[in-house]
Amino acid sequence: MRKLLVLALVGLVAQLIDGSLGMAYGLTSSTLLLVVGVAPAAASASVHLAEIGTTLAAGVAHWRFGNVDWRVVARIALPGAIGAFAGATLLSSISTESAAPWMAAILFTLGAYLLLRFARPLRTDRAGGRLRGRFLGPLGLVAGFVDATGGGGWGPVATPALLVSGRMEPRKVIGSVDTAEFVVAGAASVGFLIGLGTEGFLLPTVVALLIGGLIAAPLAAWLVRIVPAQLLGAAVGGVIVLSNARTLIRSAELDGPLRPTLYALLAAGWLTALVFAVRALRRTRRARATVATAVAPADLAVAPASPAVVPAAVVPADLAITGTPGPR
Repeated sequence: MRKLLVLALVGLVAQLIDGSLGMAYGLTSSTLLLVVGVAPAAASASVHLAEIGTTLAAGVAHWRFGNVDWRVVARIALPGAIGAFAGATLLSSISTESAAPWMAAILFTLGAYLLLRFARPLRTDRAGGRLRGRFLGPLGLVAGFVDATGGGGWGPVATPALLVSGRMEPRKVIGSVDTAEFVVAGAASVGFLIGLGTEGFLLPTVVALLIGGLIAAPLAAWLVRIVPAQLLGAAVGGVIVLSNARTLIRSAELDGPLRPTLYALLAAGWLTALVFAVRALRRTRRARATVATAVAPADLAVAPASPAVVPAAVVPADLAITGTPGPR
């Protein structure tokens, strides 16, 4: 019972992170399951089955808050489902001994990517035009494949790519990616069901993760508007890097003083990324404050003239619009 409560808490925290960043539910949950000794294929299968429920709840919540671009969802979800099904089939055919370092390497790489991504200022300006299908299709295919083989990766691959494009609001990027993930998680689950059978899913783990995620989904859709993604992304990236480094170091059979040295270097890198994330967040806020201060006087300078100096010829039309009879 204690273990299930811990897993439910993990599902809650993972969904809060995912709903606020548009990524990291699968990364966080799969990393924990690998740490406690769950086989890679079973971990990814269980997480994706739980994600069917959590992503449905997250999608509905994001839709209610106006965070979803349905055109993007339609063009990224189907290729993502194809990639996820192929990735699940591949992972199901690999032995546990071979899959563990492979999956840890994918998670480690994605965690390091999060550190680098959120240590730099996030792009907030938007370019003109729409995202094209020839960009969204391949992006969904790659993100879905990485997601299934790594136990997570849909968000870390899809969300930054859409943010960097500058053609969508950040909240709509996150909401659209989370909503499309419902289709991706379903396709991956079907692939794992075919490859592993029903015994490949750890149902108590699925239920615990699902309960925690369902509780957090509505709150996460609201938090996306107020939580500083800069700090959250850097913090989550460091946790994922350190957790999966353990599996990689063990697989490489690195012993002696080299092991603590590597951990120390990774921890130092994490701390450095957090410092840069804080600095980037402060620079962004100062820049916004400067722009707001500069715009305010300009608004006052172009304020409309008082009613006393409005030409008489304009008054009848204005009065007519309000339904008040004009002077005759």
